[in-house]
Amino acid sequence: MTTIDSTSAVSDKLGKESGISEGAKVWLRPWDTTKFRPIVAKNRAACCVMKPQAFDCVKLVAVRDGSAIVHSAFGTRPVRVGDIVLFAPNVLCGSEPEDHVTVTTVYLDSDYVVDQVYWQYASVLADRLTAQQFVAAVYTEPAQVIRLDENGMGMLTPWLDELVALSTDGDFARNFYRMQALWFNIAHVVAPYIRASPVRISASQRAHIRPTLPRSRRFEPVRAEARSAAELLHRAPAERWTLDALAKRVHLSPSQLSRVFTDAYGKTPLAYLTMLRAEYLARSLRETDLPIEAAMREVGWRSRGHAAQQFRKYVGLTPTRYRQLALRAR
Repeated sequence: MTTIDSTSAVSDKLGKESGISEGAKVWLRPWDTTKFRPIVAKNRAACCVMKPQAFDCVKLVAVRDGSAIVHSAFGTRPVRVGDIVLFAPNVLCGSEPEDHVTVTTVYLDSDYVVDQVYWQYASVLADRLTAQQFVAAVYTEPAQVIRLDENGMGMLTPWLDELVALSTDGDFARNFYRMQALWFNIAHVVAPYIRASPVRISASQRAHIRPTLPRSRRFEPVRAEARSAAELLHRAPAERWTLDALAKRVHLSPSQLSRVFTDAYGKTPLAYLTMLRAEYLARSLRETDLPIEAAMREVGWRSRGHAAQQFRKYVGLTPTRYRQLALRAR
């Protein structure tokens, strides 16, 4: 009863402050506007070395003042006022300010970015999974430096400042549309300079799939152990992984690994593995002629019944029906 009263109070408060209708309040939960925010902007000034960190989100770093040497996937690059540095999720980056540097960093949930790409290219992308694959194929550079010059940065400055102010305001639901508008202004200026690789979308990539829900993120550095565990699962999804075995490989206890991995990726390691296997099986069903049971074994599922159950949970279709749709789309 206490929980209902608490939720009701939060809903009433949000309704008054954000203009939410009475009907919409029914769906609200106290944690909705505090734990998950798809876009956050922060200012930072530094005059000493910043150790390498990786974040499970897209990062746009705008250099506002000073200069620095940045170390990342592109090697070592100097950056100065007017430069934008873009980072894909889980890409390490460290820096050494030359005397000092001031930056504004925009943290963007990767699902949020993929959703924008999906609607941008909705005429050729069948669904959000296809959009995710399109992003991975087109934007292949894990990190890149964009040189806008000081005039270009001057155009972005008021938008970045307001985005930072709204990020610290504490009422994301009320500020959402303004923050999104500011981000679209920034993206409109920056996007033409982003380097992309040419790619063709084949018919087999357009098989229908249910999009997954966004993962909760806190825009904090990803622990190295969590990143290593995720890389192990990506490299060998067919291995008979257990939480204990994975924890030993990254030198953590099972409970520690479960905690840091969930903080980083929004899923437990084994739930993450199931998601990977479903994605890899979907790709195999679309792009190869392997028998369904052989494709299941190839991704690590030995039981056809269990595999079909898990695949349907993540994709929304049975493997057989998915293969039929994939063949029809070729």
